[in-house]
Formats: sequence, structure tokens, C-alpha cells
Amino acid sequence: MTPEEYKQLKAFARIDSALLGVMWIISFACYVIGMSNPMLMMGGLLIAVCSPFFAASRVRKFRDYARDGVLSFKRGMAYTILLFFYAALLFAVAQYVYFEFIDNGHIMNQIASMMNEPQNQKIIEAYGLKQSMDESLKIMSQTRAIDYALNYLSVNLIIGTVLSLPIAAAVKKS
Repeated sequence: MTPEEYKQLKAFARIDSALLGVMWIISFACYVIGMSNPMLMMGGLLIAVCSPFFAASRVRKFRDYARDGVLSFKRGMAYTILLFFYAALLFAVAQYVYFEFIDNGHIMNQIASMMNEPQNQKIIEAYGLKQSMDESLKIMSQTRAIDYALNYLSVNLIIGTVLSLPIAAAVKKS
């Protein structure tokens, strides 16, 4: 790969990753708002599940538009990894901003209220999970916003790297 081709690959990956990152941010927003509206939560989960297919379509567009219909497995893999990397960075920044400045304990309150519903209390007590659930809630409430953002960043990078294999294999073309 020449330096110009590498620049082109990174530039296209940044643009496509911005779209993917916005998709993830919308999915997260739907999930958070959906904690009190189940249909919106399902919409957020659906967007998240569709994101690998969206990523594959963007890699296919890169192949057809920028590479004249030819894309090797290695280049497709590099493009997909960069796509997920940049999107994960954007998403981590958005999550940090949310947890640091916007959330104010909303998610914790929603989880606590779900745990305090009578039917959930019966299940928690039946399985003897009361103490561990209380400890988990305490730990979650003490976790810093940057820790949540870095955790999601790590998870998204791992998932993106794993998904890069089948996406690159499906989109490669000689």
C-alpha cells in the first residue's frame, strides 16, 4: 500500500466511522431513554444489532467507489478495524460527556427502581442475590465517568476487531 493509498484509506475510514459513531450514539440514547419506554429501548438495541451490517455496507462502498471494485482481505480488514476504532473513540467521548455532565444518576435510579419492583424483588430474594445486587449497585454508583467510557471503548475495540474478520472476508473482491 502506497502512502497515498493509506491516506485515502484513513480518510474514508474516518468519514464512515463518524456515521457509525453517530449510529451508536443514537442507539445508546434510545437505550437510556428507553429505560422508561420499552419500545424505544428495543429500537436502540435494533440499531446496535444493525451496526455491523451498516459497517459492511460502508466497506463495500469504499471498495466500489475508492478502490474501483477491488479490495483485498488485508486492506478490507485494515479499513474495518480503522472504521471501528474511530467510531469507538467517538462513542467513548460521547459516553464520557453523558456520564460526566448529563446522567446525574439517571441510569442508576432506573436500575434501582427496576430492582425494587415487587416481581423482581421476589426473584432476587428467591435466588439469594440481594447482597450481591446491592454491592453491584454500590460499585456502579462509585464508578467514574471516564471508567465507563474506557470500558465501553475497550469492549467496542475488541468487538470491532472480531467483526473485522467476517466483514473483510465478505467484502473482499479481486
